[in-house]
Amino acid sequence: MSTLFISDLHLDANLPELTELFVHFMREQAPTADALYILGDLFEAWVGDDDDRESTQLFINELRALSDKGIPLYIMSGNRDFLFSAGFVKRTGCQLLNDPTIIDLYGMPTLLMHGDSLCTDDVQHQESRSMLRSDNWKSRFLSQPLKERIQQAKEYRSMSRKHLKDTPEAIMDVNTDAVVAAMQQHDVLQLIHGHTHRPHIHPLMVNGKDAKRIVLGDWGNTGSVLHCNKIGCELKPYSV
Repeated sequence: MSTLFISDLHLDANLPELTELFVHFMREQAPTADALYILGDLFEAWVGDDDDRESTQLFINELRALSDKGIPLYIMSGNRDFLFSAGFVKRTGCQLLNDPTIIDLYGMPTLLMHGDSLCTDDVQHQESRSMLRSDNWKSRFLSQPLKERIQQAKEYRSMSRKHLKDTPEAIMDVNTDAVVAAMQQHDVLQLIHGHTHRPHIHPLMVNGKDAKRIVLGDWGNTGSVLHCNKIGCELKPYSV
């Protein structure tokens, strides 16, 4: 058996093929795992734990079904779903992870992150991240009716797409110095993160030692799953 890691699914009820792929994964592959870790941006947008739309409940049901099978489910917020809170935990049975979090992965101390905090060259994203994660902003946003929050989320996504289009790819990638600094700070030689949609296993040096940065892929027509066991980790595509 393996521990599975995924991220950046950006689930949206308006994407039926992606919905089908996620449901298939949750019913066929996830139940065979030692544990499932979702490292951010599970949803295209999360507007609050009180989102009771039928489309949202479909995804919640799949997460809950896995938890009810006794498979440990760990979820980290990303830049699209940073409003996960106690209500989400209650509905899904998951355990929310802080960003960053260190786990023991088959004897290897491993740093888990969503990854956007490592993109330090993207100044606009970092400023937006700081504002949106503030208690004041979250309190004001969540105090609005659900319908208004849904509309605002659409507007934020539109601005995000424009930023992605207008910003050079190199700026939106992680900063190598930030990566090394994070691994040194937490005294680890292995990092797993998502966010950049650039799946790859990167060798690097940390404090003169061989280290590894594993980047999870995003989901679309196919999925991207990291399988880890006592032997090591391997990125694999996932399809129905």
